[in-house]
Amino acid sequence: MNRSQTTRYLGGHVYSPADPQATAVLVDGDRIAWLGADADAPTADVTVDLAGALVTPAFVDAHVHSTDTGIVHLGLDLAGTRSAAEVLDRVAAYAVGLPVDAVVVGHGWDESNWSEQVPPSPAELERASAGRSTYLSQASVHSAIVSGDLLARTPIATPGYHDSGWLRRDAHHVVRELAMGEISDAQREFAQRAALRRAASLGIAAVHECGGPGTSSEHDFRGVLALGREPGLPDVYGYWGELGGAERARALGAVGAGGDLYADGALGSQTAHLREPYLDAGDPTHAGHGYVTADEAGKHLIECTERGIQGGFHAIGDAAIGTVVAGFAMAAARLGVDRVRLARHRVEHAEILDKSLIAAFVEYGIVASVQPAFDRLWGGEHAMYAQRLGVGRSLASNPLGSLAGVGVALAFGSDSPVTPLDPWGTVRAAMMHHNPAQRLSARTAFAAHTRGGWRAVHADAEGTLAPGATATFAIWATPAGLTKGLPTLVAAVPGEPQPAFPTCLRTVAHGHTIYDNDVD
Repeated sequence: MNRSQTTRYLGGHVYSPADPQATAVLVDGDRIAWLGADADAPTADVTVDLAGALVTPAFVDAHVHSTDTGIVHLGLDLAGTRSAAEVLDRVAAYAVGLPVDAVVVGHGWDESNWSEQVPPSPAELERASAGRSTYLSQASVHSAIVSGDLLARTPIATPGYHDSGWLRRDAHHVVRELAMGEISDAQREFAQRAALRRAASLGIAAVHECGGPGTSSEHDFRGVLALGREPGLPDVYGYWGELGGAERARALGAVGAGGDLYADGALGSQTAHLREPYLDAGDPTHAGHGYVTADEAGKHLIECTERGIQGGFHAIGDAAIGTVVAGFAMAAARLGVDRVRLARHRVEHAEILDKSLIAAFVEYGIVASVQPAFDRLWGGEHAMYAQRLGVGRSLASNPLGSLAGVGVALAFGSDSPVTPLDPWGTVRAAMMHHNPAQRLSARTAFAAHTRGGWRAVHADAEGTLAPGATATFAIWATPAGLTKGLPTLVAAVPGEPQPAFPTCLRTVAHGHTIYDNDVD
């Protein structure tokens, strides 16, 4: 039997509760065999000079869409566009390099920060793309503008249809499936690999892939999960969001029947289900849309609990979260609270919730899979949340501090491509929440983006550096120095250069190097 290779890392800083003063780590195969001071380090087959770099547990991104992330990373990224005209300019420049029969897929436009909040029409998209089928998802990925040919293939009677070409709700799910179905298998895998490699380059060693009807096909979902089994890429844990789909999720290789199981839509598309109406919808009674009933939620959670698989829902608005919580109460009445708690069912996003809903998260042991970057991009007094909800509700949104303060298990993610893969940016966003009462410490935020992600998939032993633990970690250059063992992350100042973030030098997953910035 061959002996595993040993590697020792010397001369750095190791973020470890087992030895806060450690400067060296020894890895034997897929395990951390030892950590401590350089002078005490055992011999090894390979020695790596850390040159003062920081070693931490690797990140886990608890909510991603790999195919879409790769497509945006490789192609048409519309984030930051300031007008419909700028969207059209980017489409035209991108389409020039495509085959005539290719579909133009782009993402990230956000009309809420435009002076004229009217997106391009189907005819304008057709001109810009030179007649190609065009699908451009809004930043929330819960609505899209499309070219005339895709619009014509969407039944007019479908909820969310509009002849402007801006489709929401069920109509968006229909047209998204049409557009994504035109992507070839080779293009799909290329995009998925690009997304996972990008994740690894940012110190991310595992992602939670969220799929399901209306989000991705079973074929797409299986493809991402298969890549996650390759030793040179991050781990992929799949969540298949289909109501009553526990056995289907298991058959697909998923760890849960949740993720993108929609209880509602998104704030950016005015489809998140709220208790109070939107302020900017044009209809003073419009409060979004709920896609499941409490009875349906309860039956789904009961099925998942009885079959030993995680359940969960995408729920953003307080009305939708209230519906899901009522489903949890139904499941607890049937199966007992303890059994429901042990399942660690999840709610994705959880943006608008009050104390009573937070108390239900505690009671039922619900994992809150949340995205601090939502507050960074759209929170505060002047951005999209304030426009949609009013300043008071905006500042009360994404209550990270309230959730953490009462012991709700947090797992941080990006919802990429809704927000970019950006783990240190996510940690800083949690530390710099627009509402000071909701800010987290660096350590709490970092734990939510590392151990929290592992705990959310029942991998409780992962996410820490200690002898005997899995060798899954990242190595960082930290230009701004360290504060209490973690990189110093300071707030950006308008008009000044962005503060320097840590740079990933190497990512290791289960003892395998999945990213090394010295390798092209």
